[in-house]
Amino acid sequence: MSENIPRTSGPWWKIPLLHRWGKLQQNEDRVVLVLALVIGALTGLAVVTFILLTERMGMRLYPMGGAPWRRLLFPVGGSLGIGYLLYRYFPNARGSGVPQTKAALFAREGRITLRTVLGKFFCTSATLASGIPLGREGPSVQVGGGIASVLGRFLGLRTELVKKLIPVGAAAAIAAAFNTPLAAVLFSLEEIMGDLNAPVMGAVVLASATSWVVLRVLLGNNPLFKVPQYQLVHPAEFAVYAVLGVAGGVVSAAFTKLLLGMRARFLRFPQKTVWFQPVAGGLLVGLIGWFVPQVLGVGYGYVGDALNGNMAFKMMVLLVVLKLLTVTTSYASGNAGGIFGPALFIGAMLGGTVGTLAHGLFPAHTATPGAYALVGMGAVFAGIVRAPMTSVLMIFEMTQDYAVIVPLMIANMVSLFISSRLQREPIYEALAVQDGIHLPTAATRQQHGRRQVRKLMQTASLLLPAEITVRDTLERVRASEVRAWLVTDRRGVIGVINFARLEGELAEGADKKLGELVDAQDFPHVHADQGLDLALERMGANQIEILPVVSRADLHKLEGILTLRDVLDAYGVSARDRA
Repeated sequence: MSENIPRTSGPWWKIPLLHRWGKLQQNEDRVVLVLALVIGALTGLAVVTFILLTERMGMRLYPMGGAPWRRLLFPVGGSLGIGYLLYRYFPNARGSGVPQTKAALFAREGRITLRTVLGKFFCTSATLASGIPLGREGPSVQVGGGIASVLGRFLGLRTELVKKLIPVGAAAAIAAAFNTPLAAVLFSLEEIMGDLNAPVMGAVVLASATSWVVLRVLLGNNPLFKVPQYQLVHPAEFAVYAVLGVAGGVVSAAFTKLLLGMRARFLRFPQKTVWFQPVAGGLLVGLIGWFVPQVLGVGYGYVGDALNGNMAFKMMVLLVVLKLLTVTTSYASGNAGGIFGPALFIGAMLGGTVGTLAHGLFPAHTATPGAYALVGMGAVFAGIVRAPMTSVLMIFEMTQDYAVIVPLMIANMVSLFISSRLQREPIYEALAVQDGIHLPTAATRQQHGRRQVRKLMQTASLLLPAEITVRDTLERVRASEVRAWLVTDRRGVIGVINFARLEGELAEGADKKLGELVDAQDFPHVHADQGLDLALERMGANQIEILPVVSRADLHKLEGILTLRDVLDAYGVSARDRA
């Protein structure tokens, strides 16, 4: 790495620093550890500022005893203003932040721009302060990952090293946002990296601890929630916790399906409507908030009431339903904010509901409703986010009570099982696919030595525009040697069509446009890091001899093409063998 040592030219005060940095760059492990400290401190400061900004802005907009019109005006006005800023200036700052962080790690060469970091921070702060009931933890992950990316690229680190820093920033963000440093490490490895044995673990731990220390120094030694001491009243309670797990799994699947379904509908609207789509979420929140102000904002104060048994049964039932509707609509319509906080809120209300019923039926054999609210938080979090171990460790760190572990594990595993059966695709992967981002699976990342598409792909030659008709297409391609072609529009590649399909459409739909014959969101393709075996399988399943090679960060961005002839040649099957 000697070529990476910066030149010692410039102002006199820079020369010693550049010389030291050049020497340090020769040891990558040391570089990552040093930067982990810096990233942890900077991310901790950012998250603390995030917390103070959203809470103080919210207190000014919604003071105690404030007029009801505020609960309607500010969510609508906030979503409208922030919607325009996101559309015009910060398009990559929409949504939760976790899928975008994973996309930067696996599909965008570790790149999160400074503009996106600033946009995510300020737009999410304003969104949450205006009463939109989304969370701050997911956006904090993108801000932390973005700080790591910006710092790494500013220092001129190579791409692979910058990518290593992104889970470091993500862990620092969760540690400060939840005040749970151990759970932050596990979440970064389990959800962001997808590998609990990742070699970057040491840096992740160091950044998490540093961020947590910054939080404690600036905001004090206060847990996110104050909960009473838990105790198991009777072994029969385990059955009630299993029932809570079933309820958590059903609610988690309903949350995911509702959010994805609504978001798919919003994505079908014309692009020019994107800037005011968030108003749909703001309007719903405002109308419901006029009558039930508990739906406004993240609502951690009400979660604390449920954990301490100070929430009425009917109100908890009502908030499960209303939060489900307002959160999914707010997120699907394009507001900036995450789903961590809402998952904990819904889980607490669901657990409190189940606990109240159980304690009413079996008062001598069950704990108070607050214990079930606590376990419900973990069950719904595990069912929605699909990070069961992170959920267990997070609740444990919040309570610092080992007795809650076993009930929590039972409810989490049942919830995860139910939700994964009712909703197969995890929410973050599904959100990424809706955005045209196809993240690699763990199996794809582990199989580096196999034959990969990138080694054989070539530049595309004949591309067919989506606007031309079937009749015109047949005239254009009749002399072509290949029998399958790519269809493109202003977005890029949107499908593949073969000669047999064109001939079949000639009799009935000769005037149909090619764009009507393909599905722009679901067409056969491969990515450069995938194997030739998968390419052959997809060619056979779709009866085509050519596949577009597209970017993981953008389904429509064409990187090249892969032909059946090249694949067979790579496996040693000659033209004579094929004949």
